[in-house]
Amino acid sequence: MKSFLLSILIIFSITAFSQNKNETAILKMLQAQEKEWNNGNLEAFMKGYWQNDSLLFIGKNGPKYGYNVTLENYKKGYPDTARMGKFTSTILSMKKLSKEYYFVVGKWYLKRSIGDVSGHYTLLIRKINGEWVIVADHSS
Repeated sequence: MKSFLLSILIIFSITAFSQNKNETAILKMLQAQEKEWNNGNLEAFMKGYWQNDSLLFIGKNGPKYGYNVTLENYKKGYPDTARMGKFTSTILSMKKLSKEYYFVVGKWYLKRSIGDVSGHYTLLIRKINGEWVIVADHSS
């Protein structure tokens, strides 16, 4: 019985460590995005997104597909650092859906000289080729 309980404890410990390791990697990616945004570097900010035509971004104008489309939309909406402002994000929830998918809910805030804005987001994050990337983003 002791060996059975020990086996269960080891399995739970490995699962918790793996989940914590994944969540740490996801948080690191999201923090890097925040840093690059605040440096005014949209191209570096976009490294957190899946570089694929199937990337889904849903904003006020509805769903749009593609990495390049998303980057161009960011450039149109935030053409300079005054519009970009200083970005902060708060994660409200991070849920593991499977070994390769996480669902994240959060709040975003832009402090800007031209007027602050804020909203919420949901992200579907997937591990592709060993890297966690955003495959779907719904921001409002």
